This record gives sequence, C-alpha cells and structure tokens, in this order.
Amino acid sequence: MKINVGSVDRTLRIIIGLVIVSLAFWGPKSPWAFLGLLLVVTGVVGRCGLYSLLGISTCHKATPQNPADTPTSQPAN
Repeated sequence: MKINVGSVDRTLRIIIGLVIVSLAFWGPKSPWAFLGLLLVVTGVVGRCGLYSLLGISTCHKATPQNPADTPTSQPAN
C-alpha cells in the first residue's frame, strides 16, 4: 500500500476530521458529523482512495542527502 498523503495534508485531515467529529457531540447532533472519521482515518493511514483514483500525491519525493548517493550517467569500468 503506497502512501499518497503528505505530512501537512495528513495533519490538516486529522485536525479537520476531529473538529467535524466533535460536532456530533457538541453542536448540531447530526450523523453527518461522523464523516469526519473518514478524514481522520485517511490522515492516520496516509492513503486516500480518491487521490489514488485521480493520480494525485501530496508526498514529497525523498531526495538523497549525500551527493555521493546520486546516480551518475558515467559508465562503469
């Protein structure tokens, strides 16, 4: 399972999801508030099905920290 939700996106999903879920307890007592659980779960797991369908990823590609780790186009001897 490939992660397609970046760290900022995950944090926002969890915070917004918890706020929406809290509406089921404080505020309009509507079962729609439990849709916030979807945001919390996708934030914790780091995978969004809709992102997969649309080919979106908010994850940053890992870049090597050491210049020696970068591949070169020179042929091997």
